[in-house]
Amino acid sequence: MLDGKRLLITGVITHDSIAHHVARRAQEQGAEIVLTGFGRARRMTDRAARSLPDPPDVLELDVNSEDDLQAVHDELTRRWGSVDGVLHAVAFAPPDALGGAFLTTPADSAVQAFRTSAFSLKALSEALLPLLEAEQPGAVVGMDFDASVAWPAYDWMGVAKAALEAVSRYLARDLGPRGVRVNLVSAGPVETLAAGGISGFEQLAAAWGDQAPLGWDTSDPAPVADAVCFLLSDLARGITGEILHVDGGFHAMGAPGPSAVAAPSEEASA
Repeated sequence: MLDGKRLLITGVITHDSIAHHVARRAQEQGAEIVLTGFGRARRMTDRAARSLPDPPDVLELDVNSEDDLQAVHDELTRRWGSVDGVLHAVAFAPPDALGGAFLTTPADSAVQAFRTSAFSLKALSEALLPLLEAEQPGAVVGMDFDASVAWPAYDWMGVAKAALEAVSRYLARDLGPRGVRVNLVSAGPVETLAAGGISGFEQLAAAWGDQAPLGWDTSDPAPVADAVCFLLSDLARGITGEILHVDGGFHAMGAPGPSAVAAPSEEASA
């Protein structure tokens, strides 16, 4: 599905991160990848990279740094000359912007959540646009968490995700004429390092299994990784401005359904 594709993947911190599973799946599908890491977590990214089937290089990238964005652009220009796809899996909110502190969060913390989690999608796409449109049309995929409703404890990160969804639509509008697709994957809760820092994650994850008609395994990022790879592939060449929900169907249900639905008997179905 991704044979010959050259992909930049952000957000790999540990082997349990969604981005790490995307990286592994992309390599299995024939892609050549480069990862990015940042600051003190860079060592963790380096370690996670070594666990992939073909350990990729890791480039330093603070998505809020114009110098870093330019340096990544320059390195990928030197290395590949073009980029087929980018995974934006970057999000951050200060502790005082999460955990039920919505009303008391200072403006600076809310702005930091917005800039890192939403504006950075535009910044990264803009920095790599010359490479994404260099040969065949490229694709940008961002990681989302349903921002159509308010979640317990998610607070200003939820607001930032709502902004991310809007940013992706405007990018789809402006980059589409240049042949670049922009989509998001709205994933159900997955047990990652980032999720562990969100107060109330356990309760949210427990409720997910009750409401998702397909069920949901918070320890399995594979369905999310497969959806990301699909959107990065030419199979999704006609899709842009989309939010693809990979959540077991949770988002479509107004309330938890019955715990079990009786299957028709063999006599009734004969």
